[in-house]
Amino acid sequence: MVLPEIALEVLARLPLKSIARFRSVKKEWKLLIDSDFFRDYFISLNSSSSISWSIVKNNPYKLTLEIVGHHGCKVLGLTQSPGSLVRFFIREALVLACTDGLVLIFAKTSDDIPMLYIGNTLFQEWFRIPIPTYLIEVDSDKFSEGLKELGLVTKIQSGVVFSYKIVVLVAYSAQFEFMIYSSDTGIWEMLNVTCRLRSSLRFIRTKSIALNGILHWLSKLTSSIVAYDFYGGYNDGVDNDECRLIHFPSSGKGERFRRRFTTSQGFIVYFNEFDGNENRTLRVWRLVKYTDVVAEAWQLFWEVNLVSLIELGIDYFPVVMHPLNSEIIYLWTRNQNRLILYNLRTHVFSIHKEIEVDSKCMDGCVLSFNDCSEYMETNHGFISSVQDGPSHLLFSQYVLPRWLHRLPCPPPPQPL
Repeated sequence: MVLPEIALEVLARLPLKSIARFRSVKKEWKLLIDSDFFRDYFISLNSSSSISWSIVKNNPYKLTLEIVGHHGCKVLGLTQSPGSLVRFFIREALVLACTDGLVLIFAKTSDDIPMLYIGNTLFQEWFRIPIPTYLIEVDSDKFSEGLKELGLVTKIQSGVVFSYKIVVLVAYSAQFEFMIYSSDTGIWEMLNVTCRLRSSLRFIRTKSIALNGILHWLSKLTSSIVAYDFYGGYNDGVDNDECRLIHFPSSGKGERFRRRFTTSQGFIVYFNEFDGNENRTLRVWRLVKYTDVVAEAWQLFWEVNLVSLIELGIDYFPVVMHPLNSEIIYLWTRNQNRLILYNLRTHVFSIHKEIEVDSKCMDGCVLSFNDCSEYMETNHGFISSVQDGPSHLLFSQYVLPRWLHRLPCPPPPQPL
């Protein structure tokens, strides 16, 4: 075996953290590591390996509010949870969105100057984004609300983020009005988008969830999800210039909790528990098609009676799904103020205290749980009853990538 082949085999079996260091050792190694062949070879070797992720709180968007951290995996080689990578040097930094390893942050300088930054946490690369004029010209309350409406979508090819867009929802009366910043152009531009059912636009929730270049909002009035693909990738023969309206797979009868949705294993996932015939059944669906025909849009893939929790007298509600394993759901106990990790296939569960020593999980990585009772108590009023409206999206999933993609940067400004 010749030396380049030896280097390929050795480097491809190292964690990404080590590969990032070796990339700066020799020019030949940098060329090898940056090649498409090496990237594809590394991903193929580690396709079944666990990767690092965190579940972080949405509101407030403080950097320290990571409730579950998963690290120590072979692919990345991190000795700390992913949340520890989201560190910043400016005071009052707030996390606005996490998508495909990129993090969008709002911060203020010592002179109270507001700033937006987007970052690649693995490389600690940060790029300053100009604040859109729309937000600069409003009062402080509307400015804060505008920050909550920011979304982040990406375009991925072969596991690498090639482009990102930052989205501000400006207005939604007769149509959606977006301000969009693209890494392809480096400027903010306006986009108007129509929706077949206009009345739903006035009642959407402001917090969105990103998946595959699509932002998803919760609509109160129509009991549905409103979605728009900012990279035009529906590929289903329907007009891509319209937003999509996806109704939930139930009428609301017998639902115990407000509607909430999340992502898990590459799908948008909706879950709720239902009362019927003196039984309580947790049902989990995944979104398989962007259509207003419910039977075609959703696939029911879990229907489970959590009898083991009920018999123990545990008062719980579902919070979020595991981002990479759709067998696992996280629940919160209202009477014990603890987080429950529940396996929907095996019915095995574990109850975790407020702050626990990091422990090994079944995939050999380290799982850490952090304090979140105060946050859950604050949001308790938003959770209980479906009649009061849809749920706030309580948590976001921060999943690190399987490859060392650099932060896409906009082109330099053209000379006048």
